[in-house]
Amino acid sequence: MRVAIRRGRVRRSASATAAAAAVLLTTALSACSADGTTPSGSDAKAGGGTTSGRVATVTVTPRGTRVKAGEPVRVAAHGGTLTSVTVTDARGGTLTGALSDDGRTWTSDRNAVPGTDYTVKAATRADDGTAGTERASFTTAAADKVNKVDWRPGDTTTVGVAQPISLVFDYPVRNKAAVEKQLKVTTSNHTEGSWGWMKDWSGKDRVDWRPREYWQPGTQVTLDARLNGTDSGSGGGWFVRDYRLGFTIGARQVFKVDLDSKRLTLQRDGRTVRTFPVSGGTPGPDTGSWRGTEVLMAKEGTIRMNSETVGLGDAYDQKVDYAMRLTWSGTYAHAAPWNAAYFGRANRSHGCIGMSDADARWLYENARIGDPFEVKGAETKGEVALNNGLGDWNVGWEQWLARSALR
Repeated sequence: MRVAIRRGRVRRSASATAAAAAVLLTTALSACSADGTTPSGSDAKAGGGTTSGRVATVTVTPRGTRVKAGEPVRVAAHGGTLTSVTVTDARGGTLTGALSDDGRTWTSDRNAVPGTDYTVKAATRADDGTAGTERASFTTAAADKVNKVDWRPGDTTTVGVAQPISLVFDYPVRNKAAVEKQLKVTTSNHTEGSWGWMKDWSGKDRVDWRPREYWQPGTQVTLDARLNGTDSGSGGGWFVRDYRLGFTIGARQVFKVDLDSKRLTLQRDGRTVRTFPVSGGTPGPDTGSWRGTEVLMAKEGTIRMNSETVGLGDAYDQKVDYAMRLTWSGTYAHAAPWNAAYFGRANRSHGCIGMSDADARWLYENARIGDPFEVKGAETKGEVALNNGLGDWNVGWEQWLARSALR
């Protein structure tokens, strides 16, 4: 009697197993056809029956919820090829991509970005020609910290021939190569140039793009910073947007400042336009002027200058007119009527390039953001640093190339 019970249980278990297998087979077949219909390319059988071909299957990477962003989306076909892939986010945006030569894999051009729901639709063709469609979805984890960018020059501006593209980041950038790969500069005349990394005067990470030589006038420049979905690295956070700007290079204007002769000369398109007397910084480590190429960063008009802000105690505190900033450390070209006795005769300022009201006004009206001031003189205190303003031109080309994270 015990034996009969065991046999009965065995018979019931076998029946359950057969039924379960039938359900699984039916489910598998249904999953292989779109909306439960017979796939195209199926073989008709005698007696009116049909048998579906086996459609290709796909795998999508990444998959799941709260997955890490910052990687391309990859779709792979098994038992066939991909005929098309569409990846969309919840806001209707799409990730474009490309198929491999054999049609079995697809990879997005851009990385998956943080905090986004993605839907993947893949059309396939099996090795026997059977067409199919598969869908998948995944969600990326939100960014725990967002990195942002401050940039120069402004969009749709016209700038001087020495103006670099300069990006300063809110948070540290450890993955410099990954970030630099997303920064594309295009020009209307195929200008040669390169990115160079440094610490900004503020202490933040900064990357500049400068040409090998001064820009050619009329050049159209576009920066396409496709940073969305790029990880800055430890402590830096994610970029969650792209940046795009375009600007034009104006006339070739170079301001030659000779502090030996105490003269400033404007050369425009290779011709001397005007020369007038100036006075530079009093010789010494604190008050001397910097030498080298200083790029005009801003025209600030009338400002208050206070010596305490640059570590010179109570040496001065006054308003100055026609102030044009050349360095972050406080070097300006500006009107200095109180120093009139020294114009063209001696360097007696606290480091700035001073001139008469009339000459300063003319300079202010004619200078353009991005124009270079090439300063030389035996009484200068040293060469201006790369990060002290836009001093990118104060290293040779090979030294600049070495600052790229991709070399």
